[in-house]
Amino acid sequence: MTPFPAETLALMAAGGGLVGFLVGLTGVGAGALLTPMLISGFGVSPAVAVGTDLLFASLTKATAAVKHHKLGNVNWSILKWLATGSLTAALATLAWLFVTIPDTQRLSDVIRGLLAILLIISAVIIPLCPWVLREARKHADAQHVPVHRLNTLVTGLILGVLVTLTSVGAGAIGVAVLSALYPGLMARRIVGTDIVHAIPLAFVSGLGHLGLGNVDWLILAALLSGSIPGIALGTRLTGNLPDWMLRLLLAAVLLYAAYLLLPFLLKMAG
Repeated sequence: MTPFPAETLALMAAGGGLVGFLVGLTGVGAGALLTPMLISGFGVSPAVAVGTDLLFASLTKATAAVKHHKLGNVNWSILKWLATGSLTAALATLAWLFVTIPDTQRLSDVIRGLLAILLIISAVIIPLCPWVLREARKHADAQHVPVHRLNTLVTGLILGVLVTLTSVGAGAIGVAVLSALYPGLMARRIVGTDIVHAIPLAFVSGLGHLGLGNVDWLILAALLSGSIPGIALGTRLTGNLPDWMLRLLLAAVLLYAAYLLLPFLLKMAG
């Protein structure tokens, strides 16, 4: 573990609280916001930032899972196909990392650069979905929608690779893709389904990084001390916000996440 002064740990706890609040409210932030914050703001190495953030995301989101389930915000049929793909891809990616030991920092930089572009596109798509796909929404049930099995499975496979390599994607990309695949699903149910899906994916990926020595327990404890009350508050507010407002908040968080990832995009372009 890297020693940090008390002031730095307090700032990490505050950052964890803000990220936890945003995750509870929008489903986005655990990887897209926290990993760049640890690397750029606190000088944590990329490998340790990714590994620590994965366990942080699984533990933080686990505290909100029961609440989202009680609020009826989880579509378990969609979740089943999403998790089948993502967990399979995560295990395969971890096996590849253990066997080949590639330059994961360079690979993560490239993927984060591409994610910056995808996040900007996603931030535009999410608030426009209800209008662009309004005909589909007229004939869709806001709670029970037909499951697009193959598309959802493929989405899970892609998310499993992205999350395992970079810790980014389970929320940021997951929310955007689910919005496009299921325009009839209310935003709060997209958020709840995405949060619960991220728990096993981040946990499995995090355990793999733990085996690689990429987890700092002191940083993890500081982040969790702020994130657990933060996500509880965010989850409570999700059910009280109108759908259009939640979509705008999602777009704003995605744009900020893209801004944090821009250095990786510029580095990739250079």
